[in-house]
Amino acid sequence: MSHLQTSPTAAPAIAASAIRIENLCRHYRMGVTLIRAVDGVSLAVRPGEFIALLGASGSGKSSVLNLLAGLDRPTAGSVIVQGRDLAQLSREELAHYRLHTVGMVFQSFNLIPSMTVAENVELPLRFAEVDRSERDGMTGAALARVGLQSRMNHRPSELSGGEQQRVALARALINRPQLLLADEPTGNLDSRTGTEIMNMVREFNLQLGMTVVMVTHERALAERYAERLIHLADGKLVSDETNVLAVPTQPLSTASEGSRP
Repeated sequence: MSHLQTSPTAAPAIAASAIRIENLCRHYRMGVTLIRAVDGVSLAVRPGEFIALLGASGSGKSSVLNLLAGLDRPTAGSVIVQGRDLAQLSREELAHYRLHTVGMVFQSFNLIPSMTVAENVELPLRFAEVDRSERDGMTGAALARVGLQSRMNHRPSELSGGEQQRVALARALINRPQLLLADEPTGNLDSRTGTEIMNMVREFNLQLGMTVVMVTHERALAERYAERLIHLADGKLVSDETNVLAVPTQPLSTASEGSRP
């Protein structure tokens, strides 16, 4: 029997949704051509759920993630996160949303080379105007969660790829977001290091109750960690599968502090 079940019914009830996307569209023009990057997608995600967006290049999965992050605005439809329609928020309200509700992890790490590990992780706290007396403790705790407290004074160039992604993960989690968005988080890592990073993401999902939306082109990765597999093609949602065999991973304590992947 397959461990993937295609849901024959509608998405989870609205009242139980951390994310609700309704008839979402993102169209733009390239010359005279209309590009339908996202074309009428509707989806609901429960609080604490781990979902994976799958599809070929150009399918619309990263566009959906950008709309969830408030980095782009829809052409039509709505993106409702924690009861707020992002399309209706001002620029200032979206900035507050990104600081306090969302954590983001990217394939390319996006660390600032001139800053130390601690300074990179602390950056969201500065933007959120957290009191300086609190920032050191919060930064140290975030780095301890990913096993890198002993490297807090290093620069990104002095770290391995896996360590840089752990720093990016610590930065994404520093404000204890309710929603973690991960765009190809293992794309620049070897398979062993990628597994370590994904184990951490899954553990945070389970321990902290964070809702996780991950974009990936690797079906095997999605099947190992995500509870639902959402397939997109040509900007449309083509299938929504429940993965009944997504299981908890090894405890975070197995990643020794400061170890190099």
